[in-house]
Amino acid sequence: MVASGSAHHDQKMRSIFLETERLVLRAFGEAEAEDEDQDSDIDRLVALDSDPEVMRFINGGRPTSRAFVIERVLPQLTHDYPCIGTRGFWAAEEKATGAFLGWFEFRPLADDSADVVELGYRLGRAAWGRGYATEGARALIEKGFTDLGVQRVTADTMYVNSRSRRVMEKAGLLFVRRWFGEWPDSIDGWEQGDVAYALERSQWTGGPTHTRHPTYRVR
Repeated sequence: MVASGSAHHDQKMRSIFLETERLVLRAFGEAEAEDEDQDSDIDRLVALDSDPEVMRFINGGRPTSRAFVIERVLPQLTHDYPCIGTRGFWAAEEKATGAFLGWFEFRPLADDSADVVELGYRLGRAAWGRGYATEGARALIEKGFTDLGVQRVTADTMYVNSRSRRVMEKAGLLFVRRWFGEWPDSIDGWEQGDVAYALERSQWTGGPTHTRHPTYRVR
């Protein structure tokens, strides 16, 4: 008979998608709590989306209800994409402590094609300013271009979200355009528009993630 702790460890190992020097990216809903006192992924997501600073450039700072996380958010985060044989969203944990930091998105824009994927990230404030977003983004880009058949990585954010734009640039993405759209939520800075970034496989230089640099400059 396998001990419960060992079984939990084996289950978590199977759910791991990617590891970096400091991060573990794992599937949502597959590394569950060992006892009732630990939070589930639903609790972690509710806590993440309850921070007004985390949600500032998403919906103006409003918290996401638990019901919405269960009914709308989690199904999206656990959706499988046949074209890459895995999911498009990953829970991010600090490797040294196992602490939940947030999540990364590396999602094909079509279920049947891995050519174009969208890069995204939502990390809690405890992870800000520590290079985690850039580290995870670079590792996902590398895996996409080397293992998943990705040809183009895209990302977008509000023009005023300078923190997210810096991550995109440090990850090697190239500024594509600034555009203006109409959104259902009024968010401070919306009138300044949004920005799109992208990186083609032909523009990616390869090599170790921690030493890679783009062959162009972001303007």
